[in-house]
Amino acid sequence: MYPLFFRLFFTRLDPERAHHLAFGWIRGVARIPVLRTFVAAALAPRHPQLRTEVFGRRMHGPFGLAAGFDKNATGIDGMAMLGFDHVEIGTVTAQPQPGNPKKRLFRLVKDRALINRMGFNNDGSAAVAARLAARKAVFKPVLGVNIGKTKVVPEAEAVADYVTSTERLARYADYLVVNVSSPNTPGLRDLQAVEHLRPLLSAVRQAADRTVTDRRVPLLVKIAPDLADEDIDAVADLAVELGLDGIIATNTTIGREGLKTDSATVEAIGAGGLSGAPLKARSLEVLRRLYARVGDRITLVGVGGIETADDAWERILAGASLVQGYSAFIYQGPFWCRAIHKGLAERLKASPYPTLAAAVGADVKEQSE
Repeated sequence: MYPLFFRLFFTRLDPERAHHLAFGWIRGVARIPVLRTFVAAALAPRHPQLRTEVFGRRMHGPFGLAAGFDKNATGIDGMAMLGFDHVEIGTVTAQPQPGNPKKRLFRLVKDRALINRMGFNNDGSAAVAARLAARKAVFKPVLGVNIGKTKVVPEAEAVADYVTSTERLARYADYLVVNVSSPNTPGLRDLQAVEHLRPLLSAVRQAADRTVTDRRVPLLVKIAPDLADEDIDAVADLAVELGLDGIIATNTTIGREGLKTDSATVEAIGAGGLSGAPLKARSLEVLRRLYARVGDRITLVGVGGIETADDAWERILAGASLVQGYSAFIYQGPFWCRAIHKGLAERLKASPYPTLAAAVGADVKEQSE
């Protein structure tokens, strides 16, 4: 029924308005005790063979919600109710900001893709921290907190801006993500250069350690698919050198190659990050390269173009311990997580691997032998 509902209802709405409407419904259902229990039982059945332990946290499975959907930590329980094993909130900036002018979110239905230039619209790290502090959790998915640079902050002051958010949010995070790869904040991607990334990650690591003294908060960096291969290698080497806990591959792309949507429509949309199915091949390529470089020394998270259980399984075999999605959720609806989990369980059962962890990177290892 969902594809019909999407076609007849959501496609008639502005994409951003449709997002807020659907997200409101999800949050509303999650507030009703009996209803949320019923929905979770229907949409999030457990598959014991998919149990995953990453960053010292146990999860029901490897599939989570990528950053960008729940920017302000308002719907964590709702997304867990739908079956996401971990939820990454954000991107959150030190200062509240409205983001870029509307219209800033666009569907490419023929490509099962989105283009966004949201611009890190969020309530700011102080407000999000207060919300997390007051949260009374119904469901307890592993929680990632994704932080980025405030737009008005100059590049020379970026480190201090990230540190401010770290000091406010690290205590609530099961893992923390430094986002330097969105194309929608001017100059942000320049921070992916190793000479800028090293002091930034070092400062965030130190801030997390002095803020949270009773445990180590895992730290990851999220990179763009548009990096040159030698820059991917440089980030991988830096992550190992600094003792980073993980890399998320990848964010959205500024590329527009191979789209089914006519070029005039794409050109009229203008700038923004492309996500969804067209990102699949490059994100997988980046993931394979990272795993070949770092192996099992750090955790890799695969995201970008994941639509089906086959896509998720392919990322695991390419080196991802966790996988994430967002754009396909818009097109496939509330039963998406259930289908991913069911399919992953079937693929693991049919594989030669006794556990999901044993399958991580298997294809890359085989090719290197």
